[in-house]
Amino acid sequence: MKFTEEHEWLKPEGDEVIVGITEHAASELGDIVFVELPEVGATVAKDDEIVVIESVKAASDIMAPVDGEITAVNEAIVDEPGKVNEDPMGDGWFFRMKPSDPAQLDEFMDEAAYKKFIG
Repeated sequence: MKFTEEHEWLKPEGDEVIVGITEHAASELGDIVFVELPEVGATVAKDDEIVVIESVKAASDIMAPVDGEITAVNEAIVDEPGKVNEDPMGDGWFFRMKPSDPAQLDEFMDEAAYKKFIG
């Protein structure tokens, strides 16, 4: 797995990447009450705002970690946003995407570096 400074995790799987937020991000946000996901088939560029999350504490955006195409979204978290808090690194994933340049993944932290980053 790879991690971003924006507290997203990326799990490569075949030629796709599954994206979600880390446990740290989920706990900082508090209870998540709303999630808006991108459209399947959308082409996105790195740093595009593609997911909106609202919690009891704040609203925030998830940026596209890499350039590519959205191949699937997790409709379960739209219906039950609390799943993100319950299992942010598993069932609370946000979307899958096919990176147009898989080498972009090399820019991100591994788990040890991320743990050091969040201190």
